[in-house]
Amino acid sequence: MSLTTQRVDFPGHGGARLAARLDLPNGPTRAYALFAHCFACSKDLVAVRRLAAGLAREGIAVLRFDFTGLGSSEGDFASTNFSSNVADLCVAADFLRDRYQAPEVLIGHSLGGAAVLVAAGDVPEAKAVVTIGAPSDAAHVLENFGSSIGEIERAGAAEVKLAGRSFTLTRQFVEDVRSQRVAEAVAGLRRPLLVMHAPLDEVVGIDNATEIFRAARHPKSFVSLDGADHLLSRPSDADFAARVISGWLSKYIREDPPQGEEAVEHVRVTETGAGKFQNAVQAGRHRIFADEPESVGGLDSGPSPYDFLSMALGACTSMTLRLYAQHKKLDLGRISVDVSHAKVHARDCEDCTAGAWNGRIDRFERTISIEGHLLPELRSKLVEIAGKCPVHRTLEAGASVATVVDASPDTPDAVSGPETDAAAGSHGIDWP
Repeated sequence: MSLTTQRVDFPGHGGARLAARLDLPNGPTRAYALFAHCFACSKDLVAVRRLAAGLAREGIAVLRFDFTGLGSSEGDFASTNFSSNVADLCVAADFLRDRYQAPEVLIGHSLGGAAVLVAAGDVPEAKAVVTIGAPSDAAHVLENFGSSIGEIERAGAAEVKLAGRSFTLTRQFVEDVRSQRVAEAVAGLRRPLLVMHAPLDEVVGIDNATEIFRAARHPKSFVSLDGADHLLSRPSDADFAARVISGWLSKYIREDPPQGEEAVEHVRVTETGAGKFQNAVQAGRHRIFADEPESVGGLDSGPSPYDFLSMALGACTSMTLRLYAQHKKLDLGRISVDVSHAKVHARDCEDCTAGAWNGRIDRFERTISIEGHLLPELRSKLVEIAGKCPVHRTLEAGASVATVVDASPDTPDAVSGPETDAAAGSHGIDWP
């Protein structure tokens, strides 16, 4: 399933406008999730974007927003504290409830994890809670500022640095985080909890996950983010977390509707808006991405168009050989077919029969492998039968492609744009 991202905003607990992104599935929505980012981070942190995108592709809409005074949100960060973050979370839940659907999932990263544990009691629709690298005590955040805490307590405020950025912290912030009782909130959560933590997290130690897990009642789960850092900086770690969260949530939210409920008559290919080339492909009840490699500007999130063509030839060949084996009662082992594709000069292709395109021809090389013993006299017969594969015949005979443009009534008769001579991905097109 693909996704779309909408920019939204809403008033925070103190009236300042909070900037947000709503990542929506391009299909049925199983549930809405509310995401709380880490201390002094933002909704646009790479890991947050990838997590939200991964969940949206699994049918889970995600609202991620900047707390008051952070990122693109309005307000004065110096006047905020942990309690105000919890209040912002509750306001965000209200926004979802009023405009879309109340959040059934609360997800928080680092201090945002502690915030969702506390806020869960004020979001009655929440069916499950997920923490990622969360501290068991909100005051843990003060460890980032060392001796500055003494200055804040004496002077009432001080400028501190975190990850190269300067922030003003006040005495009320320090007093507020020290007054929080996250462990008590966990004990009274009464909701399924998934605790995710990196064993070598140098910002929030793994012992915090242990304390949260011990305080929680069942059902509760722990997943180790082995090899990840605190911010899930590697894309693979954020993607892994999204897949695990989606799988875990399948017990607590609506199941992904069977693909048969959304079957299309033929094949539908639709741009997702992610990257330059990514398309969502739906064939009947089945869904997959089509894309191009990163080397030509794609996301490499799915097979390329010529990969799909090679897959069609390979699958058809395997199926045709299996039908032949069953008809002849041959004891063939498992069949596999490797297919490679290249454009070669027609004059250099001795085994090609189709006409050339701009002096070059598409050549598919097919290698059939059979598990187990294969009699020599059967090899040539399998080559002959492979040639009877319907896709093979279509490729060799050529086909007619009829194209119409189905435009909506509001679509202009002509669409103009800048001319370009760049090739589209790996297609090698000569633009007119």
